[in-house]
This record gives sequence, C-alpha cells and structure tokens, in this order.
Amino acid sequence: MQRYFFEIAYNGKSFSGWQRQPNAISVQEVIEEALSKLTSGEKISIVGCGRTDAGVHAHQYFFHVDFPASFNTDNIVFKLNRMLLDAVVVYNVKAVEECLHARFSATTRTYRYYIHQNKDPFKSELSWYHAPFLDMNKMNQAAQHVIGVKDFTSFSKVHTDVKTNICEVFDAKWHQCEEGAIYFEITANRFLRNMVRAVVGTLVDVGTSKIQIEDVHHIIEKKDRGAASLSVPACGLFLWEIKYDFS
Repeated sequence: MQRYFFEIAYNGKSFSGWQRQPNAISVQEVIEEALSKLTSGEKISIVGCGRTDAGVHAHQYFFHVDFPASFNTDNIVFKLNRMLLDAVVVYNVKAVEECLHARFSATTRTYRYYIHQNKDPFKSELSWYHAPFLDMNKMNQAAQHVIGVKDFTSFSKVHTDVKTNICEVFDAKWHQCEEGAIYFEITANRFLRNMVRAVVGTLVDVGTSKIQIEDVHHIIEKKDRGAASLSVPACGLFLWEIKYDFS
C-alpha cells in the first residue's frame, strides 16, 4: 500500500462539517464517494487533519488515504475536481511515507476568523457581520492572555472525547484586512472543539467593553465554559493553514 496526502479547500456553508454523519452531508462523505467511483466501487476511507464544525470553511486542509501500490494516480486531481461539488477543490496529491498521518503528524494549525462591520450581502457566507465599534488595540492586548501552554476548558465544548484540554498557542492577533473588515489569526499545536469561536466571542466582548482586558486571564483560570462569552457564528471561521515536516 502507498499513502497519499491530498491538499484541498472547501466552503463549509452547505456541509454539516468535515466528519461523516448518518443524516447529514459532510465533506468527508462526498470525497470518499468520489474516490470510491475512481476505484471501481471499492469502499474508500480517508483520514482528515481535523474536524471542522457545520458551516466552517477550510482554506487549506489535508487528508490521507492508502491505495494499492498499483493504483494509478495520474490525473486524479483533475478527475476529482470534475466529480466533486463546486464547494470543494483538490489542489494536489503527494505520495508520502506510511508513518505520516494527516491528523497526528501536523506540527501547527492556524485558524482565521473574519468580521465585516459594513453590511455586505457578498460577504455574509464567509464573514460575520458585526456592526458595533470594536477596539482592536484592546482586543490585541487581551489576545496576549491566550498565548502559551494553557488549559482551555473555558473555551471548549463540554463532554468532548479528548484526553486533555491543554493546548500550546504560539500566536494570536487581530489584523485589519480592509476598511471595515478585520480578521483574527491564531496558531497552535492543537485546538479543542469550538475553541476558536469561543475565544473570538470573548475578545469581541473586550472590543465592545462588555468585559475588560484582564478578564480574559481570569476566564482561562476558571476552566469553566460558562465563564467565557458566547461563540461567534461559524460563517467567519476558516481552517487556514496546516504545517507538516515532510522531510
């Protein structure tokens, strides 16, 4: 068997998330069905680099799959793009060592969350419309409290199946991308379910002066989801970049 890494992107609006679900369409499902057709109906299982929730997008995403060494991957990118929905694109495929794993071999993950403050019907699928003034200086000061090795229970969905809620955040910062539009970028070794949307919701509350900068530190220390702010909508969230050591 030969292991392959596929690099893709998708608009998550029409999907229930990455992972297969019994009664809803997922990105994993549509890709596995397309690959099965290319292998004469053989059942194909793919392993993604992580789970994205319903409505969340991926600017860069990787999955791996094992094919028999005799399987011909010529033109597979072209063929998959012809078969898949317009919301999913395959960029490239790479043969890798069997020890490389799309999820567990990732060294860092980066998410972005987009907000537009002027109503725009052409941005509503890919950004959150939030009209009130946001103080980016305060939000960036508060974001510093997120950086480091910490227990992020306060920003995680409850009753998840992970063994630990400790993550190492390497960077977290707000950026102005154009007039009336900003984005938050955060990079870590791993993320908990709902973590980025809960962090953004809390920092937005700092930006509107609902809570203070130093409150973010206390929220983290409490290890209580009820201490943090509400999660922001899924529409503005992108899994932006995944890094591996392919050497």
